[in-house]
Amino acid sequence: MIKLNKIFLASFFLIGLITSSVAQKYAFVDTKYILDNMDSYKEAQKQLDDASEKWVQEIEGKYKAIEEKNKKLQQELILLPTDEKNKKIAEIKELEEDVKTLQQKRFGVKGDLFKKRKELIEPIQEDIYKAIKDLAKEKGYDFIMDKGTNSNILFTNPKYDKSEKIIKMIKQ
Repeated sequence: MIKLNKIFLASFFLIGLITSSVAQKYAFVDTKYILDNMDSYKEAQKQLDDASEKWVQEIEGKYKAIEEKNKKLQQELILLPTDEKNKKIAEIKELEEDVKTLQQKRFGVKGDLFKKRKELIEPIQEDIYKAIKDLAKEKGYDFIMDKGTNSNILFTNPKYDKSEKIIKMIKQ
């Protein structure tokens, strides 16, 4: 019985030793908070908003011009010969297609807004990623999770939140 207790105690001690040697260090960051506290991100976001607003106004202006042409055509419809009427209808349809193409060019999946966002925001995101990677290496973290937008993390202890540290590292 004593031998069995010694084996059990030794096994328990060994399991505790193994468990403590594989303990992992982890931390959290809030990338939304980090971005909101970066002047470079605020400026990039302002540039994106300005460009987007300019493009929206450009497209709305073209739609208004088409609408005016359509109204004018409706007023003249009865008086126009068939070939002239068809020509004006085709012209309006072509203008509508041009505006749709422009809209896709500006706001489509690979449009100007997408390219501008990539040009302005991606370097900032890379700086954040590099700072997180450097912090993990420096402090020996095995995991650094993001508790920012679209996160499934329901609670974090503030002592593990390294967002302020990341902001300081980036601003250096």
